Amino acid sequence: MSATIDGPRAGRRVEEVLDRLAATGDRAACAAAEELVRVLMDFYGAGLARIVEKVGEGPLKAVHDDELVASLLSLHGLHPEDVHTRIDRALAAHGEPVEQLGFDADTGVLRLRPAAATGCGSGSGGGSDAGRTLEDTLACFAPEVTSVEREPAAAPAPALLQIGTRPPSPARVP
Repeated sequence: MSATIDGPRAGRRVEEVLDRLAATGDRAACAAAEELVRVLMDFYGAGLARIVEKVGEGPLKAVHDDELVASLLSLHGLHPEDVHTRIDRALAAHGEPVEQLGFDADTGVLRLRPAAATGCGSGSGGGSDAGRTLEDTLACFAPEVTSVEREPAAAPAPALLQIGTRPPSPARVP
């Protein structure tokens, strides 16, 4: 079948190649490489748009959880789910227990904080993306997120003090 491709790694590799070309000082070669990337993006985006148009949203639901497909559809503005749904999907896929405080679509900033413990065994998420950063998982599902701001965990709620009436002591009963 097809080789396994890591979307975020592929994106970083493209950036690295463009950066190496820019470092040579050859402006014409750098401009040509950037144009080549844009033309290929437009070409593949148009092809994906035609596929989405022809097959419809129903069959695409089967691949919403696939990071590579979700990344490609999102990158080209073709993913049928809104950005908030895709952010939730990324957080669930990564498995890190976090509370979403908000996403600013204008700046691309996602604010998170560690989720409160919910009982025994809550702690590290242990999600399916062991070794991947949350930012990498977000890049696949929601490339609109350009940075993540992590806030400190919320202070634990104060201990509950139970006050109630005590049954009468047998010595006090007349």
